[in-house]
Amino acid sequence: MKRWTYTGVAKALSAAAFLGFASQAMTADVTWDRLMNADKDANNWLMYHQSFKGWHYSGLDQVNADNVKNLHVAWMHTPAASKRGIQSFPLAVDGVLYYTSSSGQVWALDGASGAVIWRYQAKIDTERSEGTFYNPYNRGLAIGYGKVYIGTVDGRMVALDAKTGKVVWDNTILSVEKGNKGFTGAPVIVKDKVIIGSNGGELSGCCGPIFAVNAQTGEVAWQFDTIGGDERSRQSWGNDSWKIGGGGGWMTGSYDPKSNTVWWGTANPAPDYDYAGANWKTEGPRSGDNMYSSSVVVLDADSGELKSYFQEMPHDAWDFDSAVGEFVTLDKGGKHYMLHPNKGGIIFVYNADQVGGGNQLKVENAYMLGETYNYIKGVDPKTGQLIGRRELPEGKHANVCPAIDGAISWNTGTFNPGTGLYYKVGQEWCFDIEVVKADRPADFSGQAYFGASWTATHPQGKKAYGHVTGRDPLSGKIKWRTEFKYPPLASLMSTKGNLVFVPGADGKFTALDARTGKELWSHNNGIGHHGGVISYMAGGKQYIAVVTGWGSHVSGNYGPLYGHPFTEMPTDAGQLVVFAL
Repeated sequence: MKRWTYTGVAKALSAAAFLGFASQAMTADVTWDRLMNADKDANNWLMYHQSFKGWHYSGLDQVNADNVKNLHVAWMHTPAASKRGIQSFPLAVDGVLYYTSSSGQVWALDGASGAVIWRYQAKIDTERSEGTFYNPYNRGLAIGYGKVYIGTVDGRMVALDAKTGKVVWDNTILSVEKGNKGFTGAPVIVKDKVIIGSNGGELSGCCGPIFAVNAQTGEVAWQFDTIGGDERSRQSWGNDSWKIGGGGGWMTGSYDPKSNTVWWGTANPAPDYDYAGANWKTEGPRSGDNMYSSSVVVLDADSGELKSYFQEMPHDAWDFDSAVGEFVTLDKGGKHYMLHPNKGGIIFVYNADQVGGGNQLKVENAYMLGETYNYIKGVDPKTGQLIGRRELPEGKHANVCPAIDGAISWNTGTFNPGTGLYYKVGQEWCFDIEVVKADRPADFSGQAYFGASWTATHPQGKKAYGHVTGRDPLSGKIKWRTEFKYPPLASLMSTKGNLVFVPGADGKFTALDARTGKELWSHNNGIGHHGGVISYMAGGKQYIAVVTGWGSHVSGNYGPLYGHPFTEMPTDAGQLVVFAL
């Protein structure tokens, strides 16, 4: 096993040698044609969701259910200190692996050896970034046209030369004029543009923008405001509360070539929680539906015009937003579907053929993935409407389920075309909450705007737990279910080799049989996971790469709920660990 660190290599090599250290593994250009056909390119992982299908599936089978027991660590990379761990998704292009760690660090490594090709460190406006709750998160990057693209927590987008790591352009996209927001999610390339959404759902201000910038120059091509962007939105926020309405789209959406549309999930409104309770339509700090928060928006890829939408959580009273960036494209029986999970534990199946006119999306099915919930009684499978809302008026409320962290988090599931199954993590926990009347901040102030305090709890009669299910993605029918003592927080990956990889919260990295859910292999990486896992080929060998590191807001629940090992787990460390046969 090889182990490389930036410090060790930098001391040993001159600058010129450093950049050329792994010149044997230089990437070919990632063109639009390559991105459009990424699902057919099993050797590489070219974008955050692997392809525009959003399957998080690897077509490689050199590592398979029969031989995965022989999988071992091939090499590791340890970046500089990584506050709150590593949450990013690596990309692999023609034998080179790219990934980000916290505070805007980007690494290019030889995919076969782990040798450092180059490193970039963004210069972050610390004062501004620390004014948000999301510092120093970075969940990934995009690559194309000879460039690597990242967003920063202080509202910039940066393009780097993919071969050298040198800055091509560095543009401030988000000002603080309408609230302090930044970028934590990975961008996605769509034709000649790079698209990214902002964070800020818990901050006073608007307008939760989603941006498209010119891939060559970084100039803003279009902007869609998730809050107050059109008259329909503004009218759904009583007392002009859209001006302090939060919103955003902080995870990575996707693109549907069939309709030339960008699909994006949006974040919660502010204030987070609302003392009005059942009177939310006419009273409280943000009366009304609060569009387009906690929704799916479908935008014209060229202009940013709203083509369709669906508000999955009208007047979100629980912080069960829809910013989950997972959009799974499926075609069956002559119909084109888009599957989207949200934090409330609901899987929405949309008709992706009926898009346009600024109208609501047609829901073909909606089903509960969460097992422990009482914030609603259920969801109407034909309309996607919530049934039997549990409102949370001012005061204390015990054992609300799931917890604010959701039955589903931002981590992705995976669809395997070989088994026909969709695999997804469910998180089963609850919380005690006290809802209060928070003073309204000044319009566009960027101040924290919470309406509650809370404590994570176990479901009544049972310890908090997690599960991974293999199910029919359209009907929701479960074929198998595997329970986990600790809810996994990282993304999943399935492979042609009949495997589902599950990076665990306690550091255990597991391979399940994609057909049965049976555990076939595991390795203890020593620290929890809440990032991505991919597979790629380099030098004729299949590799499995996963990031480790612990310390997100959600992971802070684990110590109080479970004690050891989470009370001792560091929150300023992480590694990229790469496996092979």
